[in-house]
Amino acid sequence: MSRQHNILQVFEHSTLYYGREYNDITFEKKHFDALAKLNQLHNNEYFTLIHKGIKFSQYVGVIQIDGLTIEILPKIDGGTSNEALWQTVLIGMLRATKRLKVNNLGQANVSKQHIHLLDIYFEWFLNEIQLLERQGLIKKYRTNVGNVKALKGKLEFAEHINQNLIHKERFYTSHQVYDHNHQIHQILWVALEIIGQFSSGTYLYSKFKRIQANFPEVSWINVNANTFKKLTTNRKTQPYKTAIEIARLIILNFAPNISSGKENMLALLFDMNNLWEEYVLTMLKSVSVEGIVVKGQESKPFWSGIKIRPDIVIENSDKTYVIDTKWKNIGGSKPSTNDLRQMYVYNEYWDSTKALLLYPSVETEIPQFVPFEGDDNHTCALGKLNILNGDQLNENIGVEILEWFI
Repeated sequence: MSRQHNILQVFEHSTLYYGREYNDITFEKKHFDALAKLNQLHNNEYFTLIHKGIKFSQYVGVIQIDGLTIEILPKIDGGTSNEALWQTVLIGMLRATKRLKVNNLGQANVSKQHIHLLDIYFEWFLNEIQLLERQGLIKKYRTNVGNVKALKGKLEFAEHINQNLIHKERFYTSHQVYDHNHQIHQILWVALEIIGQFSSGTYLYSKFKRIQANFPEVSWINVNANTFKKLTTNRKTQPYKTAIEIARLIILNFAPNISSGKENMLALLFDMNNLWEEYVLTMLKSVSVEGIVVKGQESKPFWSGIKIRPDIVIENSDKTYVIDTKWKNIGGSKPSTNDLRQMYVYNEYWDSTKALLLYPSVETEIPQFVPFEGDDNHTCALGKLNILNGDQLNENIGVEILEWFI
């Protein structure tokens, strides 16, 4: 059975127990063991291990292990449990924040099949490689060291004597070669190999084979985070930027031999707290209103080298407002005392008149800005924002939020 038929969709904060069936798919002990090992490699952030099971946290995305694909979707309490809807929400947020750039998903006949995030990222990467192959893959100079039959380049004397005492017709040299076998192509090849392994049996496999066949033969290298840190790029390699970014995502999230020594895993997971913050910031910045400036990641010194940073700062002429985004269901309860203290400090340090704690919801609740006790200059409110527009992501939230302030 191909992995296309083994897709298990769950929601954030839900639980899977091994030995149980979910929509005719069994979550097995080997899957549990592999996920536990993955979690350990990531400081136990992704899940909580419970008796015979795993409880997911705020991380969403997709994990593939041993023929099983687990897609973890975001969901707001009170909303429908329609997996297709929440998959649309997740893909919409990833697109808006530029973590995903795919316009058309697959061929026409793919609509009958279930597409998950790995397919989408794989297709994005394959499309990028296909484009590069059509434009013409670049060549680079590299130094080739080894035996040649005609003397060219620099004779490496010590090694030549060591290797060629008997073979007088050979020369051990180092010489310049101008070809496709350079580091950028080697990195892309590693990502292609991973995609080939994980797309077998899916609609993408034939596309992968065509693209692989057109790719030049390159040397195999081991790629890790340092490889990308040290990678040098220039104007000539600019067209490769997106392909390298996706390759980085695929390669660094690929965990070979993670469970029993033979199973490979690919996990592409996103923290919904970060994604929600980025999405709100992106939507606010997309609204053009004269005199309004929206900033993210603005920090100020607080105490002894410690800095504080609200998620979003809005400047409107001589007024300033701060927003902290919270990806959680607040329900009918009040925000925590710690959150309110934090908002008061932000008000003080940014000389802000309004501070907003912003929560996702399936029903908008317009915030009521209330002054802090004994301080009429600073106010705080709790805002609930409907992130849905029918069966789509609400892309009008930037306008809606700004209307609360101005």
